[in-house]
Amino acid sequence: MKSLDEIKQIAVLGAGTMGPGMAQIFAMGGYKVTMWTRSEETRKKAQETLHKSIVTFSEEGLLDAGDIDAVYNRVSFASTVEEAVAGAQYIQETIVENRDAKLALFEQLDKCVGDDVIIASNTSGLNVFSLIPERRLKQAVIAHWYAPPQLIPLVEVVKAEQAPQEYADITVALLEKCGKTPVLMKKFIQGYIANRMQMVLNTELFYLLDNGYCTPEDIDKAVKASFIPRAVVLGLCKRADFGGLDMTANNYKNKSYTPPEPVDMPSSLAEHVDKGELGLKTGKGFYDYTGVDKQALLAKRDKQLFEVFKVAKKFMDDPV
Repeated sequence: MKSLDEIKQIAVLGAGTMGPGMAQIFAMGGYKVTMWTRSEETRKKAQETLHKSIVTFSEEGLLDAGDIDAVYNRVSFASTVEEAVAGAQYIQETIVENRDAKLALFEQLDKCVGDDVIIASNTSGLNVFSLIPERRLKQAVIAHWYAPPQLIPLVEVVKAEQAPQEYADITVALLEKCGKTPVLMKKFIQGYIANRMQMVLNTELFYLLDNGYCTPEDIDKAVKASFIPRAVVLGLCKRADFGGLDMTANNYKNKSYTPPEPVDMPSSLAEHVDKGELGLKTGKGFYDYTGVDKQALLAKRDKQLFEVFKVAKKFMDDPV
């Protein structure tokens, strides 16, 4: 494969949490998409999720109402991996984050894809390059999306060392054509950019909670009223420029910050998990969702995310 123009059909392998949103974005980009999942139940749910999300995009003014059916009909469902990837020039894998499951799928792909097909994985925490058959590494990239994938613009892209730069560039161009905001990394590291940043935040979040410095509500109010909205305008590196790199350097020289010692499991997290309080899906976590209409709350979240990312795009298109 030499250019983006060669991609006409895309296979999305996995129709759970991420698959429908990815398929929607590719379909809205004008591509024919074939999805595969093992479960008939998952397939039916994915079809419902896909259609509902496309309608929501129309309601938000991001898709003409007359295009809803056309976008939805660009996505078909296959009963086998072989059927899903037949004719595809780009494959987006997004099955369960399980080493053995991914290993088995890549071995299956090794038997049924051509040598010029780009194989992209959505893995979050695995070094998927160690699971892909060696002869297929020259076709392998990671395209790591964030949930919900149809709403969050970021996709982190990194190629296998054996893959040509063109494959990474084509992946970035494909994602940009479909309205995403891809970031091309120079080399692979587990956690990529955003997840590593979030883990640092989580370390402090649980340190503050475990040691009784503040409540979950305090933390959420503080970050939403300070550096999170500021980051939409400045990011992190430019924020340091605007504040003065000498000030940042002085913070290090003066040892203004001492990171907490790492722990195996934060106690404030473990106490909820041990009680089966896993957040919205169980009705309680750091917040109490008892009696809350979960679907209505998720819809409200999505509406607000639409607004936030519309503003974010405006600022990114015209940066300070």
